[in-house]
This record gives sequence, C-alpha cells and structure tokens, in this order.
Amino acid sequence: MKFNTNMHRDIQSIMFTKQEIDHMVYELAHQINRDYDGEELIAAVILKGSMMFAADLIRCLTMNVKLDFMQVSSYGSGTESSGVIKVKKDLDNDVNGKNVLIIEDIVDSGRTLSLICEDLEKRGAKSVKIVTLLSKPARRVVNVKVDYIGTDIPDEFVVGYGLDMDEKYRQLDYVGILRPEVYM
Repeated sequence: MKFNTNMHRDIQSIMFTKQEIDHMVYELAHQINRDYDGEELIAAVILKGSMMFAADLIRCLTMNVKLDFMQVSSYGSGTESSGVIKVKKDLDNDVNGKNVLIIEDIVDSGRTLSLICEDLEKRGAKSVKIVTLLSKPARRVVNVKVDYIGTDIPDEFVVGYGLDMDEKYRQLDYVGILRPEVYM
C-alpha cells in the first residue's frame, strides 16, 4: 500500500494508533452492551467525522440496532466553531419512545451535541445518550453530558480516523496531531 507522503508530513505526531483506537472502541462497546442489554437502540451517527468510529463500534454491539444518520455543521472552512448549528440531514427514524445513542467522533465545545440532545428529547426519545471516541474538556463551552468517552485529549488539532481539516485526513487509520503550520 502506498501512502500519501505529503499528507503524513502534515502530521506532527501520532496520538493514537489503530490498535489503541480498536481497544477504546471495544471498551466503549462493552459498556454500551451492558447498559442496553435486552433493549433496542437507534444509533444516530453524526456525519461525516463519526463514520469510521460508528462502523467499528456498531459491529461490536450485541443488541438490535437501527442505524440512522444526522449531518450537522457548526464549522465553516476554518478551525473554530461558528456557533451556528445547521442541520443538513435529519434522522429518518421516529425517535419517540426509543433509546437513542448519538455517536460522535469528538466532543469539543459541546454546542452541537447540546442542541441535538435537546431536539431529540423534545421529539419524545425514551433516552438520549452520547458516545464519543475523543473529548476535549478544555474546549467545552456548553455543559453537555457525555455518557461514554473513549478518552480525554488535550487541546490539540487532531485528524484521522474520520476527523478532518477541510475534508482532508479522514482516511488515516490513526489519530494524529496536525502540524500548526498546516492550519494556521
């Protein structure tokens, strides 16, 4: 397999290898399986960044899972949240009376997830929980309850495993820290 050497030059260091990510996903799935034993679940995957994490996580779940997708945007082409949430694609399933697990790649400010949770609760969801691979508590501006966290990370610009910068780097099978000169 040939790697894009220019892309890898943009990575300052690897934060989590594929093996470390696999272990986090397995541990998260174990907790979710325990908590939802005997229950059905709507897995609400937040596109695009959560796609890789969601695919790996869902394969480890043992309950009946309805897979659904939501695409929201709070970032422009830069690195800071605009603070304005735009729903580009809503869930297809009715969540009324259902357990909903929001699958997110990274929780940063918490703004987007807070609004999504609020909306799903208004729609009558039986429960709304959040699972994320990565959390940046230092960046949180809205107090949002994240039920399942793979790991907390420092305030670094990370890419790979679905995480991007202007739609680049998603396909990397690891999470890496982007060199500041790439995004500044």
